[in-house]
Amino acid sequence: MKQESFDPGLTTQFSGELRRVINPDGTFNVHRKGTRLQDINFYLKLVDTTWPRFLLSLTALFLAINLLFASVYLALGIEHLQGIEPEMSGFLNAFFFSIHTLTTVGYGNIYPRGTGSNLVAAIEAATGLMVFAIFTGLLYARFSRPSARIRFSDHALIAPYQDATSLQFRITNARNNVLMDLDARVLLMTVDRSDGELKRNYVDLPLERRNVYFFPLTWTVVHPIDPQSPLFGKTQEDLARTATEVLILIQGFDDTFSQVVHARYSYRHDQIAWGAKFRPAFHVDEGGDLVLDVNRIDETQVVKSALPQPGGLGQ
Repeated sequence: MKQESFDPGLTTQFSGELRRVINPDGTFNVHRKGTRLQDINFYLKLVDTTWPRFLLSLTALFLAINLLFASVYLALGIEHLQGIEPEMSGFLNAFFFSIHTLTTVGYGNIYPRGTGSNLVAAIEAATGLMVFAIFTGLLYARFSRPSARIRFSDHALIAPYQDATSLQFRITNARNNVLMDLDARVLLMTVDRSDGELKRNYVDLPLERRNVYFFPLTWTVVHPIDPQSPLFGKTQEDLARTATEVLILIQGFDDTFSQVVHARYSYRHDQIAWGAKFRPAFHVDEGGDLVLDVNRIDETQVVKSALPQPGGLGQ
């Protein structure tokens, strides 16, 4: 039986040119089509979306509900709303009455009269209770959901390592919460052409240290480029020709939420700086305390000894 090539879940065969596998924000470069409406969970979408989109969606829903009920009040007749302000149009009176009813504010300056308008107001009041209960649940879910804010250096580096070279990148915790027992998995993805077809190859890169117990400072993740490394003997042109991308998964334990959190990132071949090393991002102050400057995580310096020889890395 033919042994299948290693696939971490990102497929090995495809056609066309891909920008990258993992986007800079950690999402996968995959766009879904053909999703049925019954398969869409709007609650999860609102929990996962960005804050601007979340607030815009809630605002749009709030306005849509009030516009709907305002139209119903107008259809029943604006005369069924007592206490309307003559300087405003009938629609605005109905719209603001709808807001007062939906939010159960009930100022009392406008009130319904008649069976139809009272029935609609009762339905809107009940709708408001359910809608704001859902809004509250969404807000709580967004604030209470554990998530890692691990910051990655802008570039990965080809840097000195002992008597040879290594692939390195640096991470730090952008928040003040405590992360512990961090684990790193790094995959090297290359694209090769076989029988006229493009094929992805994935290799799990061995690391100098795959796990750290504590994460109060920075962690420079290092892959030594030795003769067993898939990067051994490679040049910058080789990485560009094979559309090389370094895929990263970081997992850790969040002490605040007592749950496991994770972060994803990737570096394309053009995001790898050759012949450089990271500068220290922390120092000891006069009181003997360690001071970490998160903004210095990307600082590097050129190291001539790390530049690859004409034969490639490690040679």
